[in-house]
Amino acid sequence: MANLILPDRNIYIGAIRAGGDPFQEFAAGIDDRDWEFATCGMVVLEVCRGLRDPSLLKRFRERFAVMIFVPTTNQIWERAAQLAWSLDRQGRVLPAQDILIAAHALQINAAVLTADAHFQQIPGLRILARLE
Repeated sequence: MANLILPDRNIYIGAIRAGGDPFQEFAAGIDDRDWEFATCGMVVLEVCRGLRDPSLLKRFRERFAVMIFVPTTNQIWERAAQLAWSLDRQGRVLPAQDILIAAHALQINAAVLTADAHFQQIPGLRILARLE
């Protein structure tokens, strides 16, 4: 069974700022590793809203379209609400979009590829700082 990875927005934006292509980086590891990449609406929204170049936006949309897409179901919304409530009671108030992304990853048993420390506070969530 493949290892599912859900990259966070900062992975895409970081690659662009460094002059790279995040999708090429993902593809580089697929042949010799059992990886599959997923995304969700929140990641697509966060990434696409920051792209200024229409041709880059078109390329990203095309590449997102062939990834495993995890729809935001009622079950995911409920999981996100429960996570937020539980974390808030522990004094760990995280951005709602991070909690929603985490709920998607937990739903499909995916690791989140991220440079954002917020995700480390979410119980049961697997985190990857980089692809290895």
